[in-house]
Order: sequence, then structure tokens, then C-alpha cells
Amino acid sequence: MGQIHSVDKLTDNKFVNLYSVKATSVHNTPVSYFVASRAKSISELKLKTKKNTPDGVIIYSIYGEKRDKVVLVRQYRYTIGDYIYEFPAGLVEPGEDFHEGAARELYEETGLKLTPLKVDAAYEKPYFTTIGMTDESCATVYGYASGDISAAAQEDSEEIEVVIADREEVKRILREEKVAIMCAYMLMHFLQDEEPFGFLEVLK
Repeated sequence: MGQIHSVDKLTDNKFVNLYSVKATSVHNTPVSYFVASRAKSISELKLKTKKNTPDGVIIYSIYGEKRDKVVLVRQYRYTIGDYIYEFPAGLVEPGEDFHEGAARELYEETGLKLTPLKVDAAYEKPYFTTIGMTDESCATVYGYASGDISAAAQEDSEEIEVVIADREEVKRILREEKVAIMCAYMLMHFLQDEEPFGFLEVLK
């Protein structure tokens, strides 16, 4: 196992910061590494706390009387200078349960109400997003969305289009559009499974 010798905070931003890590690898090689993190301080980094608390939440929700459509957002992202298809998602606020965060974020981004499913903890626990670059982890909440689409609660800094996609549109999106990887994997389930949430029964 590698050994971390020092960590320095390089930026002081509201939502994400860059940290420099000096270490020695298991092969006794010096390592200079950079970590992007939602942590506000060195003591809050997961490499210090050893705790995997969710920074954010991703919402996989099904819509419609026939439960045959999935709720997506088409969002402009400065990181790629283009639009990308994603699940509604957002940061978990301090002291907020991530299930509550999921309902809040779905409403803020889409105007829809979330009725969450109770699932095995293995399916909703926080998983790491891009571990080679960041210690960020996100929990996933599954459920059914209802109501009318609205952009009234979206932030002015966001550029979000709500997309209610059936299986044919999902096929097109996967073939032709930029898609966030976690969303893409779930959309592959959506295409193949007659019951979109059928895979959640596996661990029961």
C-alpha cells in the first residue's frame, strides 16, 4: 500500500477544491498527485476521514402511467463546452439525508415530485465517480416521478432541459449524444429490462 506524507490545499472555492498530495508508492517511488474534492478543508478529505459519505445524489426515476419513460436532463456543462444527457442530480446539503436531497434536487431541476423506492443498501450507497481525479462519491435514489415539468426552481447559473424519454429515444440518445457514464449504464438496464427496476430485486 502506498504511503501519504503530506497534503496541501491549493484553492479555496465554494463547490470544489484542488489538493496536492505527496506520497510514496508501494514500489518506493515518489508520487506527486492532485485530488479534486468537494471537501472544504484537508481534514474533511476522504483520505483523512476514511469515511464514504455522499457528496451528491443521482436520481433514476421513471415517469408515466405505464411506467415506460425515464426522466433525464440535457444540461450544458462548461467542462466540455457542450450539452450532455444525465440523470437529475445535485449536491447533498450539510446535515441533509441523501433521500431528502434527491427529492429536493428532482423538484429543483424538473418540477417533478419523487416517490422513492426502498431498496437494498448496496444499490443506493455512495459510489465513487471518477476516482483517478476526485474523491467525490454519489448515492443513487430510485423512484417514480409525477407532476408537471417546470423550470421555475432552476438556478440562473444552470442551463437544463428536462427530457422524458421512452425506449426509442433512449436508444437514439445512447447512439448519438454525449451521456454521463452512470446514466448510460442505467439506460442500458432501462432498454433491456421489461420492469425498469427489476434488477433491484437481485439482492433480496
